[in-house]
Amino acid sequence: MLRCAVLDDYQNVALTMADWSRVGMRSFREHFDDRDALVQAIGDCEIVVIMRERTPFPRALFERLPNLRLLVTSGARNASIDLAAAADHGVTVCGTGSSSAPPAELTWALILGLARHLVPENTALRTGGPWQSTVGTGLHGSVLGLLGLGKIGTQMARVGQAFGMDVLAWSRNLTAERAEAAGARRAGSLEELCAASDFLSVHVVLGERTRGLIGAAELALMKPSAYLVNTSRAAIVDQAALVDALRERRIAGAGLDVFETEPLPAGHPLRTLPNVLATPHLGYVTTGNYHTYFREAVEDIEAFLDGSPIRVLGTFRTDSRTRS
Repeated sequence: MLRCAVLDDYQNVALTMADWSRVGMRSFREHFDDRDALVQAIGDCEIVVIMRERTPFPRALFERLPNLRLLVTSGARNASIDLAAAADHGVTVCGTGSSSAPPAELTWALILGLARHLVPENTALRTGGPWQSTVGTGLHGSVLGLLGLGKIGTQMARVGQAFGMDVLAWSRNLTAERAEAAGARRAGSLEELCAASDFLSVHVVLGERTRGLIGAAELALMKPSAYLVNTSRAAIVDQAALVDALRERRIAGAGLDVFETEPLPAGHPLRTLPNVLATPHLGYVTTGNYHTYFREAVEDIEAFLDGSPIRVLGTFRTDSRTRS
């Protein structure tokens, strides 16, 4: 029986969500920051299942895993896997399905939490603090700025319309016709999007053209009353510039679900800044998505063992600095 490891099973649920009986399966709840420790833990495994981009698989790691034959990632894309290196080492890489609805839902949770100051008000209520100490921001009539109008961005636009928001969107390839079809207006530029938005939400894919797309100059264009929300990838926003803008109250706050280093280090300022509402990359973490991930991971394994791999991923640019 082949040995299989599931990495970064934070909630310790992988075993309960699929039938792993054809492999000798073990899961690791803790995240391996140290590569030597990771190699020691999974070095004897022929199959490894990874959760999104939590643990990168660069060429240097493939070189230290000579037994590895199959790598399965949740989702249909994983920019932290060096697929060329996998092919060079004879490793098949497969993916799974994934729903885009949960990330959009969490984005709205962050927006609503920021707008109505839910965390400080709930904390005060639980600890005997003042009864009402903040004044919330209404969504109706405000501008929802969407950086990206793909699958998730389009869902965001529809919900924004339901709240009575003015939806403005921009990306390099977005046309006015596509924006209108999604119920949005196309901003003439990124600068216009940043300056006009009351809530600026990031929904583009991380790549060479989008890394650092929102930097100090773009943050400086935002209103002092505006909020930035990022549930896509941390590196799309210059993290140092964002921390500075939050510290100096040049924007009202930020809702974040993604970070350059995950788990976020204990002493990181994004853990303590009072105008940050942050979650530990929960965007896709729902029962429905997890059932899809692990059941289809098992399907990938069984198909591989039967000699007909499915959902094999194609080659794309490696970026091992991105984690989820």
